This record gives sequence, structure tokens and C-alpha cells, in this order.
Amino acid sequence: MKIATRLFRIIFLSALVFSIAGAPGALAADTQESVVEQVIQSGVLRVGMSTFVPWAMKDKTGKLIGFEIDVATRLAKDMGVKVEFVPTKWSGIIPALLTGKFDVIIGGMGILPSRNLKVNFTDPYDFTGMSMVASKKMADGMMGLEAFNQPGIIIAARLGSTAVTATKKYLPKAEIRMFDDEAQAYQEVLNGRVHAVVGSAPTPAFQAIKNPDKLFLPIQGTFTREPIGFAVRKGDVDTLNYFNNWIGYVTAEGWLKERKAYWFETRDWESQLQ
Repeated sequence: MKIATRLFRIIFLSALVFSIAGAPGALAADTQESVVEQVIQSGVLRVGMSTFVPWAMKDKTGKLIGFEIDVATRLAKDMGVKVEFVPTKWSGIIPALLTGKFDVIIGGMGILPSRNLKVNFTDPYDFTGMSMVASKKMADGMMGLEAFNQPGIIIAARLGSTAVTATKKYLPKAEIRMFDDEAQAYQEVLNGRVHAVVGSAPTPAFQAIKNPDKLFLPIQGTFTREPIGFAVRKGDVDTLNYFNNWIGYVTAEGWLKERKAYWFETRDWESQLQ
């Protein structure tokens, strides 16, 4: 009887060890290198982003400048590595992260529950909101958000952005025309082919200031408030911890506030653009 009991225990423990070792992903997390470790070893931080003013844009020489460019460049410097920017269409930027085309998304990405199901987000390093700029040709005299929530009204927005989400929520009766590039959306309103563009502040206001003969602001300020974070692949606790602590450090230092003020509250950088 004792021999049978011992034999049963040996068989049970062997089966338990085998099942743990064979379980998908078991023990892998303990041996898999974090993105931070991989970046330190390679000497390069690859950053996924998309161009839109004033987060990321090209100057007269073709060099990338903007708030997000400053953030990613400072992050890489503090890590002791170089930064490599990987321009990516916004509609495909999360799939590109998940397939390893870059290490992190630093591109003004709003923290949404639907996105959080696919990626992990850092603590917010910024807050933004949706605003609107309208065509004088198409929407002259229309003021207030509700004036644009009507059948026959056409709103332009960037595909895959929170501008689309906000438009569907606050302007459900309007038609949404979506574009891969935010510049295309603003060109549509400048050409008088849509009534308005919904986009992250302060870009709509900048466009109205730049084109006062064609555009105006039908609402003041923003009509949403969104936290912005870095996006990383799921399951990488060390990388998330490092990025969160870095955000906390540069926030306390006052650096983030200073760079945000430069890019969002002044036009000192506009002369650098193409």
C-alpha cells in the first residue's frame, strides 16, 4: 500500500512539472529580455510615430521636429542610446508595434480602453482634447458643436484617431470622411469640400490663424479631454516601469511642461517648417 502511494505521488508530481513546463508562455517571462534591455544592447530606441502639427513634423531640411520628437529624443538620451523614428500610418501603428517594427509608440496616442486591450500604456505624460475648425465657404455662420450635428454635414478626421471616436460620439448625425494623413483632412476643409475638421488641439486653432480668409473656429477650446501615453507591447513589466518612472522624473523636473509650452503655446517654431 505504501509503495502504491509513493508511486502515485511520483506520477502526480511528474505530471504537474510536465504540465507547467509545457504550458504556453510558462517560465518564458522569466527568461525573455525586456524591450529596455534589448534597446540598451542594440544602442537604438526605435520609435513609432506619425506626423501631425505640432507633435511631429518636418522642418525645411526634412528633419523631424515637434513635441513628440523632443520627448522621444530626450528619452533615448537618458537611456544612453540613439533614437530612430519610424514614420507609420496611424491606422496601422498598433499592428506595427505588435509585430516588432519598433519598440514603443510615442505619437500623441490617446489612452482608450479599446486600445488598451491590445497594448499597455504608460502613465499619461500629456493631456489633449478634440477641437474643430470650419470652412467659411461651407459653414459660414454655424456656431457651436450642435450646429454641426446635422444630416448633410461632412466632417473630416484622421483615420484611426480619437478624432473619429469623438466625432461619432458628439456628431452622430454628421457624415465622417476619413484620411490616412491629417494634412489631407485639413486640405479638404481649406478646399471647401467638407464643413469642418475635428482634430487634437491646438492644430485646428493654428489652422484658423494661418488661414483666416478660409477658416474659422465654431467652438472655443476643446470638447473632450484625453490622457496621452506611450504604448508598448503587453507583458513587459520592466519596460513599462522604466518609462513610467522616466515620465515622473521629467514631469517633476519641469522639462515636459517647458517643452509643451513651447510647442503648444507659441508659434516660435513655425518659421522652421517647410
